[in-house]
Parts: sequence; structure tokens; C-alpha cells
Amino acid sequence: MVDVHCHLNFNAFKDDYDEVIKRALEAGVTKIINVGTKIDSSQKAVGLAEKYNNLYSIVGVHPHHADKPDPSTSSGQDWIDELEVLAKNPKVVAIGEIGMDYFRYKSNDIVDPKLQREIFIKQIELAHRLKKPLQVHNRQAGTDIIGILNTHKNLLQDPPGMFHCMSGDINFLEKVLSLGFYIGFDGNITYKGLAPGEDTVLSDLVKATPLDRLVIETDSPYLPPVPHRGTRNEPKHAIIVADFISKIKGVSLAEIEKKTSQNTHSLFKLP
Repeated sequence: MVDVHCHLNFNAFKDDYDEVIKRALEAGVTKIINVGTKIDSSQKAVGLAEKYNNLYSIVGVHPHHADKPDPSTSSGQDWIDELEVLAKNPKVVAIGEIGMDYFRYKSNDIVDPKLQREIFIKQIELAHRLKKPLQVHNRQAGTDIIGILNTHKNLLQDPPGMFHCMSGDINFLEKVLSLGFYIGFDGNITYKGLAPGEDTVLSDLVKATPLDRLVIETDSPYLPPVPHRGTRNEPKHAIIVADFISKIKGVSLAEIEKKTSQNTHSLFKLP
């Protein structure tokens, strides 16, 4: 089992990430991929990957930070160069989490969509130069993301990457699959009802996703699955996500573990 997206590089784990990693390994999570959302958290993700044999990293600038990609410089003009240096590390397996986000959060307003677009495209170009797949973040910006990916289809790898924490409707899912992307699901698939602004329950997206395109993630410390909702999420809970998917799909947990691990290795070229 591989957790393809978590954030042990965030402050929520600064005091006990060693113990969290140990618990994940004991639960059956054999590899963990930590993901950056700007330059400093990407640096921390790489640092963890260098410290542990079974940890890997993904580096990039999240659309929430498109207006401040590099806190170390006032202009942010050098952020893409810093990111390229990080991305050349042999334990960096993709560029992410990158994309577009039009959801208004209490803690973060909507960053100028034009700026989000510019930052997204620059990172697609970087991934092309380095021959790395993408890990894409989308929240209520699916039409624009698909438009950008179609326009820059010649820059995408084969496979092009994955969509992290999948949301949207079935039509959007089909467009993502048609571009060759893999699909990641998290603990929020165990929640009842619809997420704010969405019109399709996540279990329907799970049903519609072919098993050979599906990967498991936790987004720790966020989106803990039931029965742990309301607590800090951990990579060990990838097993719960996989078990929930196995019930939706009507196949064994062992089959989900086997197939999603194969998918992850194919996508990120893990050893």
C-alpha cells in the first residue's frame, strides 16, 4: 500500500513524524509520498525523502500560494528556479500539488485566477523539461483546468500524472481519464452527503473510476476517514480508504492494495 499524497512536512507533524511513519509502516503502508505546496514545504518534503528510504516527495506551488510562491523573496521571481533545483533530486517523483482552486475558504480568499493559471502553466512546463508527471489539485475549477491541459497536451508525460483528491461530476472525471490521468481518493469518500459546492457524491466517482487508474492517498493531516473524522489524519489511514473503496468496488482489500500499488509504481516510477 502506498500513500501517494500526504503532508508530514507540515507543522502538524513537526514533533512526531518519526512515530507517525513507524505507525504507517506497521499498518502496512510501505511507501509514503510527501507533497509540497510552496518552496519551503517542498524543501521539507525533499528533506524527509532523503532521510527515509521508503519516503518520496513531490514539489510544487499550490494555487492557494500562486500570489506568494516563494516566501524567501519579496518578488517571488526566482521561485521557478528554486523549484527546478528541488525537482532534480532523485527522490522527487512529480511536480505538485499544482492546479486551480476557485473555492472561497475562511482562511484564504480566491487567488486571482489569471495568476493561478500562470503559475500552473509554468509548472507544467517545468514538469515537461524534467520529464516528470503532474499531481493536480482541482476545486471547482475543472473547466479551466481541462482547458489548460488540453492546450498544453504536447507537454504532458505518458502517463501525464494524477488528480489529487478527486471531486467534480462524472463528465469531468471522464475528461480527466481521457487525458490519461490517474485518480486519487482520500478519507473524505467515507463522509456522508455532498461537499460544499459539489453535486456528485464521491462514492459515485469511485464507482466510475477504473481500477487500473486508481491510487490511494490520505492528504494527512487533513480529511481523516470515518471513524477518525475530527482528528489529525495520518498515512496509516490509507488502509481505511482502501478498505472503503474495496466495498464500493465489490472486490477484496487485497486486490485494491495490489492494484493501487501497481498503479502508483507505474505512474511515479518507484523502485
